[in-house]
Amino acid sequence: MPRPKGPRVQEKSKDFKGSMLRLLKNLKPWKYIMSIALILAMISAILSLIAPNKLSDFTDKVGEGLTPNTEKLAEIGNKIVENIQNTNFEAKLPGLFTETTLTQEELAQVTKTFDIIKETSDQEKTLNALLSLPDKALSYLLADIKVDKTTITATDQIATIKLASQMQNAKEAENAVSLIDQLPKSVYNLVKPQIDMDGIKKLALFMAGLYLISALFNYIQSYSLTTVSNRFANTLRNKISKKINRLTLKYFDTHETGDVLSRVTNDVDTVAQNLNNSLATLVSSITLFIGSIIMMFVTNWIMALTAILSSIIGFVLMFAILAKSQKYFNQRQVELGNMNGYIEEMYSGHNVVKAYNGTKKSIIEFDELNNKLYNANRKSQFLSGLMHPIMGFIGNFGYVMVCIVGALLTMNDIISFGTIVAFMLYVRMFTNPLSQIAQAMSNLQSTAAASERVFEFLDEKEMSDQKEITKSLKRSKVKGKIEFKNVKFSYEPGRPIIKDFSVKVKPGQKIAIVGPTGAGKTTMVNLLMKFYEINNGEILIDDVPISELTRENIHNLFIMVLQDTWLFEGTIRDNIKFNKENVSDREIWKVLRVVGVDHFVKTLPGDLDYVLGDNDTVSQGQKQLLTIARGMIEDAPFLILDEATSNVDTRTEELVQKAMDKLTEGRTSFIIAHRLSTIKNADLILVMKDGNIIEQGTHDELMNQNGFYKDLYNSQFEL
Repeated sequence: MPRPKGPRVQEKSKDFKGSMLRLLKNLKPWKYIMSIALILAMISAILSLIAPNKLSDFTDKVGEGLTPNTEKLAEIGNKIVENIQNTNFEAKLPGLFTETTLTQEELAQVTKTFDIIKETSDQEKTLNALLSLPDKALSYLLADIKVDKTTITATDQIATIKLASQMQNAKEAENAVSLIDQLPKSVYNLVKPQIDMDGIKKLALFMAGLYLISALFNYIQSYSLTTVSNRFANTLRNKISKKINRLTLKYFDTHETGDVLSRVTNDVDTVAQNLNNSLATLVSSITLFIGSIIMMFVTNWIMALTAILSSIIGFVLMFAILAKSQKYFNQRQVELGNMNGYIEEMYSGHNVVKAYNGTKKSIIEFDELNNKLYNANRKSQFLSGLMHPIMGFIGNFGYVMVCIVGALLTMNDIISFGTIVAFMLYVRMFTNPLSQIAQAMSNLQSTAAASERVFEFLDEKEMSDQKEITKSLKRSKVKGKIEFKNVKFSYEPGRPIIKDFSVKVKPGQKIAIVGPTGAGKTTMVNLLMKFYEINNGEILIDDVPISELTRENIHNLFIMVLQDTWLFEGTIRDNIKFNKENVSDREIWKVLRVVGVDHFVKTLPGDLDYVLGDNDTVSQGQKQLLTIARGMIEDAPFLILDEATSNVDTRTEELVQKAMDKLTEGRTSFIIAHRLSTIKNADLILVMKDGNIIEQGTHDELMNQNGFYKDLYNSQFEL
């Protein structure tokens, strides 16, 4: 039957929604764990959104602690002015002249100052006039004041007022800050830079708690999803393992072995890995994306618009490049498949290429395919290589715009410096999730495609149910009689392979089935083993229809030695007693001697314990003899030999033939052979053509008939 050919390119999902719904339906046993994991991923993202605002507060708190307390300085200044305003200078004036040691010049200055004060009602002029008084005079006139339990003397008040006046007149901020350092100690202690360690500790502990809880939630959700994905993969593999044993042989005849293995391994792994990586990423990224937008607008709408608009410019550019690069990625996959297929073809037929001097032509064709792949790969890689710098540009451009607009807003006292710090984090939270969402969606597309292939396999038609079958034949009681009654069979409707097959086989007979390719020889064996169900007719074993026997029971009655020798990686002992328990080494050596391969096994290091592997130098004939030994130790009443000598040379064929003769002794045997010289001693030869038996008899009888068998036999010796 036809098999699909050519390399398989990565498929897209045929029905993304339907596949994901079915996938989620199969994940129901773990729905609570998955729900908790996804909720934790969302909460973790939300906690990450809270952190920038707290970091803003932390930054502002530290910033406040690094600058003088101008508010407190203003408060002290107001209290000094209030103290001056509340002082009755006229009442204290007489004492000033009698109780202080002022010089004549200083007394003249006092008189002049008080004349100015009497003539003006302007508070600023009054204050400036008082500042012109000698310190001794002001110290006498002004009373001490208290601020936050700190006493500020008149002298300190005077010095503070003078320095405050200089600060107002200072042209540069650095000069103003240096004047603060010259304030009297009583005032400086109140306004000096002082970090609020208690407040900073609270914020630091709060942020550490946020990050720890977020990390804990991330760990729990990651562990939970990893557990779920691995258990789900384990469940899928168990289902596939059971399914393989229930599939009809037709499925394996119509599907490549590599395709089946890909579904069992690669596709299941793809589903598990992407479920583990993509679901939580998708949920947390969407939460971060939406949450960052909300938090930005809550914090400051001007900065939010700045961050979003600056990022959108970059994303428009990125999506434009992605749209253009997609066709090159598709082309790369196609060209890669073409080149790999050509390489496989050329290497598998390397000897033919050499024999027909096709090397030059194959190199030219390879160069053409290689150049096409190179061009597609170069264009796709160049465009995909732009993604990382573009993402960097988007983030950096957003940072720059946030800093510029933030600086302008800070200068106008609309926001604080900490808000700029918070927005720089929000810009990253806004841009990164978009690429993560795109990657997660791409992974989910691959997941849907892989799950479709797995579910297609699990939905394949199975062999008929055997629950109602109760009959059973025991090996020890089977006589060995087999009968085909008007058997008809077709792989596909309207194309019969076996048209009307009937034959009776006596116990212990050696039956040979011969005929040209496509005559239906192997099909008859498949029907006998119940690998396929017959369309019409009946096959009986000891007068019991095989439809009334389970497949396992039928398989237990047969030994099969096939054209392809199958030895798994393991010891010779394990290969000989495959799936059979309680077999002693003595029995194994006995069958090895019977088939004539015991000497070869003894030459191996460890004899029966020698491990067969892929790189063993065991010849094809020796492998075939080992498979015959395996069949002999099975000791079943029926034997099937399907082209058992087709892959060996003439000398080895003779050894294998002798071993097969010993294997057929006492058993009802069916031998399918193209080399007719190997079945001349058969008790009955069935000659098949176009699904029917056209001749039957012994070798001599058929040769005397001068029919199709004689022509077939003689064709072996024609040149």
